[in-house]
Amino acid sequence: MARPDVPPAMLERLRRILGALPECEEEAAWTGVRWRVGKATVAHVFGGEDQLFRVTFRAEPAEVMAFGHLGDPYFVLGWSGDGAGMLLDDTTDWTEVAELLTDSYCIQAPARLADLVERPDAG
Repeated sequence: MARPDVPPAMLERLRRILGALPECEEEAAWTGVRWRVGKATVAHVFGGEDQLFRVTFRAEPAEVMAFGHLGDPYFVLGWSGDGAGMLLDDTTDWTEVAELLTDSYCIQAPARLADLVERPDAG
């Protein structure tokens, strides 16, 4: 099966989250859309051949391990010790997505940029 395009409403939600982060740029990916800070990928959203939508991101190793144990809607990227993802659908908690993607940005961004971002759990 062909991979579906990411729905415009889903892309718009992600653009609001990631577009607010300093120097975080959107670009077309091999499939779907990704956001980068410098050359580091912060998030990648795409439709799978199973017709489900996913966003991948970076997380601290302990958090990645927790995602692996939680199961749906979370998953761990097998090729990376610091990569995780989440299925996106009509039940997605977009506040949680914003927190996860903000954390991913802060992991990937240079300190001078990460220090500009207010994180929900900072302090």
